[in-house]
Amino acid sequence: MRAVVMRVKNASVEIDGAIHGTIDAGFLVLLGVHRDDTMAQAEKIADKICGLRIFEDEAGKINLNPVTAGAANLLIISQFTLFADCRSRRPGFTDAARPETAIPLYEAVISLCRERGFHVETGVFGAEMQVRSQNDGPFTILLDTKEL
Repeated sequence: MRAVVMRVKNASVEIDGAIHGTIDAGFLVLLGVHRDDTMAQAEKIADKICGLRIFEDEAGKINLNPVTAGAANLLIISQFTLFADCRSRRPGFTDAARPETAIPLYEAVISLCRERGFHVETGVFGAEMQVRSQNDGPFTILLDTKEL
């Protein structure tokens, strides 16, 4: 799995002209599922997302996780294009998981984050979405379970 994690002041996702999900301070997460991913990768990436210490403490050091910082909000958006093969000018997506694999793992990450006490909003898998965010910092982290 891959995730682009952005620390945000706020973020929202709109589908068909209506706001589907919105958060205040926390993380906007673009989540891609690889065709070989399993529940083990879902657990690993959920644990890493929820534990990232990228908020400032009282001394100004990047040391706090979202819960400690009072920013336990996630907007998780499915993003199969994170596994684009760009060797040619037209990207290929054969490494991205098919919906029958990707949807349960995407939903597992959402559930695992909720179990850890996070308020989680989502997009709709496969929908045309407009995502807006006010990035904080900006502070953006790329996670890949092959490297965790």
